[in-house]
Amino acid sequence: MSHPHPELGRPPALPKGGLRVTPLGGLGEIGRNMTVFEYGGRLLIVDCGVLFPEEEQPGIDLILPDFSSIRDRLDDIEGIVLTHGHEDHIGGVPFLLREKPDIPLIGSKLTLALIEAKLQEHRIRPYTLEVAEGHRERVGPFDCEFVAVNHSIPDALAVAIRTPAGMAVHTGDFKMDQLPLDGRLTDLHAFARLSEEGIDLLLSDSTNAEVPGFVPPERDISNVLRQVFAGARKRIIVASFASHVHRIQQILDAAHEYGRRVAFVGRSMVRNMGIARDLGYLKVPPGLVVDVKTLDDLPDSEVVLVCTGSQGEPMAALSRMANRDHQIRIVNGDTVILASSLIPGNENAVYRVINGLTRWGANVVHKGNAKVHVSGHASAGELLYFYNICRPRNLMPVHGEWRHLRANAELGALTGVPHDRIVIAEDGVVVDLVEGKAKISGKVQAGYVYVDGLSVGDVGEPALKDRKILGDEGIISVFVVIDSSTGKITGGPHVQARGSGIEDSAFAAVLPKVTEVLERSAQDGVVEPHQLQQLVRRTLGKWVSDQYRRRPMILPVVVEV
Repeated sequence: MSHPHPELGRPPALPKGGLRVTPLGGLGEIGRNMTVFEYGGRLLIVDCGVLFPEEEQPGIDLILPDFSSIRDRLDDIEGIVLTHGHEDHIGGVPFLLREKPDIPLIGSKLTLALIEAKLQEHRIRPYTLEVAEGHRERVGPFDCEFVAVNHSIPDALAVAIRTPAGMAVHTGDFKMDQLPLDGRLTDLHAFARLSEEGIDLLLSDSTNAEVPGFVPPERDISNVLRQVFAGARKRIIVASFASHVHRIQQILDAAHEYGRRVAFVGRSMVRNMGIARDLGYLKVPPGLVVDVKTLDDLPDSEVVLVCTGSQGEPMAALSRMANRDHQIRIVNGDTVILASSLIPGNENAVYRVINGLTRWGANVVHKGNAKVHVSGHASAGELLYFYNICRPRNLMPVHGEWRHLRANAELGALTGVPHDRIVIAEDGVVVDLVEGKAKISGKVQAGYVYVDGLSVGDVGEPALKDRKILGDEGIISVFVVIDSSTGKITGGPHVQARGSGIEDSAFAAVLPKVTEVLERSAQDGVVEPHQLQQLVRRTLGKWVSDQYRRRPMILPVVVEV
């Protein structure tokens, strides 16, 4: 198995007749999926998603793929194929289209409807090409065939990309639910047909590669939901991903059966479920869904609220309910269902929300105590089955953390893919398919690009480090006035602390040391403010560390008069 090396340099020119594959996100992480295919000087992008921030990225709203490696080649992009409508696959599209709004978007009906609604908020009207399973479209030098796959959102597609260099198949996210709610199976017949033709490079979803066996059918959740609904005496509040149409359908069915009305809470939930209903993907009995404002007129035993926040997102509806910061107040006897998985890294935030809800008397039903979620990603048994059908000549695991990629690679090897034809890459690592063999040829920049409010890419790792220090240790500011000609102190030093846990009065012990250091530097002829600031920072920082074992941010200000 080949894998990236930290010493990799920029890749050489793509050999004539070769196909280049560059993942800019989604490898080594769960999110911001984006892969660039290059043939004959033209580019095809598959997905362009976002990653949601973790606790060590304070103040960040979203994390984007790094477009720098393709920024000077935007005119070479033939289109963006969107495999399905989840945020980790479409959320970055508005930011790429800001740089070139006329890049065509290619996807299924529901996927395009979801991205078009998102782009409206950015005032971008995209060029779109709607495709469905079985369709075959020529996109520049790329001959794309679309294959139905089952996932936790309707209308998901895999894409087979034919070029003279060979055929690459990107699965997108998929599983093999044999009893899907919408009757739309992963099209194993189509994959077998592609296998007969010859799959030269398979890029396969790795998220559940460590999980043995097969994913249970989505419909298994229905009976559990019915049991919860049957036992609930007051309101039922369900938190789910805003795009999980199949899960929401089962909630609606249970609510209808038990005589409850449903209201959607949260902008993305209202928008996405409206789109799914209008397009016929969500079946809603007449009168079942009502506006949230009308719920006060109904008894609690007839109310179901469907909201966002299943991952503990601080600004989502459920988190705000747990913190008593929402118009909907949790009361004793309410039932809350978290109908989703735990995305790695979100565990603490989710359990914080569960504890908050429980504190107010809610009965919280979640994956840990009831079967209210099944995954949308193929487990190891399904992947083995899939590889035996596809028989790829080269395998490149995608969509997963390192442990998932490695586990997926091992599954491929078990089914007979030669070890030297399994490529474990990471974001930015360039893989070339030349003369039927895939190998790593270099690396391009593919770091995190942070979205902070209206700022995109302006906040970097140094700023995040400063934010963490401020959040963890606080700040101490020191103000000194010096004579610009002599360097002698004419005012201060004055110290003020915020969030450090140290009283301002405690600094009286160190102020003489600061004064002494500044007077000594004046005698030595050091009067440059920046140098004096560094002296103050070191002196005060050492004292705080020795006395309190803390490392707050120290902000010295030296003013010349």
